[in-house]
Amino acid sequence: MTSNEYRSTASEAADSRDEAPQFVLPLVARIERAAPPARTDALETAARAVLTILSDERSLGDGEWARAVRDWQDARIRKVVRRARGAEWRRAEALPGITVTGKSAEVRVHPPVPLDGWPKDLARLQVSGTELDDPDAVPDPDPAAPVLWLNPHVSMSAGKTMAQAGHAAQLAWWELSEPDRAAWREAGFALSVRTASPSRWAELVASGLPLVRDAGFTEIAPGETVVAEGGSHVCPLPRKDPA
Repeated sequence: MTSNEYRSTASEAADSRDEAPQFVLPLVARIERAAPPARTDALETAARAVLTILSDERSLGDGEWARAVRDWQDARIRKVVRRARGAEWRRAEALPGITVTGKSAEVRVHPPVPLDGWPKDLARLQVSGTELDDPDAVPDPDPAAPVLWLNPHVSMSAGKTMAQAGHAAQLAWWELSEPDRAAWREAGFALSVRTASPSRWAELVASGLPLVRDAGFTEIAPGETVVAEGGSHVCPLPRKDPA
């Protein structure tokens, strides 16, 4: 699903981004018909995939992906999650990118491409149909690692939510110093994605923590979707303890 034209609290006035060439970050989720991944694992793997490409040496400095990453971040931060299986997945893996694995999920993140310039083998993949479930109970999040809290009042497909979680992780990344980024990377980008209770969500939105706002062009109305809350050790973003 598409995660497009997001605005963080700090960047709502940055309308000049609309004037820049527009790019999109492609993510491909492996969803085999006989063995789909668990939903929460897919969300967390997608978020870690975004962090992985942001921190990869090819995305930094004079790396081969650096120009595309800079151009993408200078415009609206768009992400699109598509699904693949079998030969489709093998073709996606043959293209430049990074595959990130979770417990059951595999997500391949590719360097940003122009909005109207998708590689053929990615453009043909389906955006819809990423409906996933959690077959087992989801444990409480690890308090030592960041938590990406989903809005309990908004219903989204798994693909849309993967894109939203990825953007929340990116907002968290932007908040960190280089030493803190290095520490998070060394910890394997440990994080959790969970749905907040209604009362907790209200506290989180008012807390000043990194907040994702979706422009409402796909699936949902415009509004807040995810808040990124830091862990106590791995990633020292602020935490908002429940009252």
